[in-house]
Amino acid sequence: MSTERLELSTIVAGLWRIADWHLDVAARVRWIEQALELGITSFDHADIYGDYRAEALFGEALKAMPALRQRMQLITKCGIRLRSGQRPYRVNYYDTGAQYIRTQVEQSLRNLHTEQLDLVLIHRPDYLMDAANLADTFAALTREGKVAHWGVSNHSCSQLALLNQHYPLQTNQVELSPLQTHALDDGTLDQAQQLGLRPMIWSPLAGGRLFTGEDVSAQRVRAEMSAIAARYGISVTTLAFAWILRHPSRPCPITGTGRVEGLRDAVAALNVRLDAEDWYAIWTACKGHSVP
Repeated sequence: MSTERLELSTIVAGLWRIADWHLDVAARVRWIEQALELGITSFDHADIYGDYRAEALFGEALKAMPALRQRMQLITKCGIRLRSGQRPYRVNYYDTGAQYIRTQVEQSLRNLHTEQLDLVLIHRPDYLMDAANLADTFAALTREGKVAHWGVSNHSCSQLALLNQHYPLQTNQVELSPLQTHALDDGTLDQAQQLGLRPMIWSPLAGGRLFTGEDVSAQRVRAEMSAIAARYGISVTTLAFAWILRHPSRPCPITGTGRVEGLRDAVAALNVRLDAEDWYAIWTACKGHSVP
């Protein structure tokens, strides 16, 4: 059981859509190299991404250039049985049983051409999770050298606390953006500060809705952020990442882009410090009302 804290890069590269980028192996290698050159050393995967193909696409790049592995932290997620052509489940469902977690971890190791995963997250809370048994699975795979650290994704405070009681967790990966602020109110980020766990943040650009959403909230936020970004001399993308980074839980937002320009915009946020009034102006635009 490892109680050490895993150090991730503050900006994390997300590989959810790597299959949609249509990059050949050489281009994937170059994309990884460019991310590393920007200081992005943490790469976020899940076994189900790309219809179970995304990890292998990344792994092909690591196989072509094995030295890259020593310069990065590999993160993946498991625990969702997602229906696909190769997996004709009757329904999508969650599984944190020992055999399934072990099987998926070992498949991720093969996909990514690595001997150890730096961090594995339970992708969604399993209503049938036996926390003590899952902790035993974590401990066994850690003893075997297959996984260095464990965490969760999309877990409530009570769900994280239950599992953390049995095994020390590293993070909770949750959604947060200027258009999705539940994590500010449901105790998730308070718990992160309390336990000293840096949260990982998915969909910091609200899945693109920040730029294309036609609903009233998206239009309000886009107008407010465009004005603020112009004052700071930065892009709206950079401002969105800076808004997340302003939180004292020290979050690690995840990019989802295959464009190097998108990676640069995210990294540029590391040099931006929003004042509280600008941060709250964006919050106000999202909510459509002032603070209470």
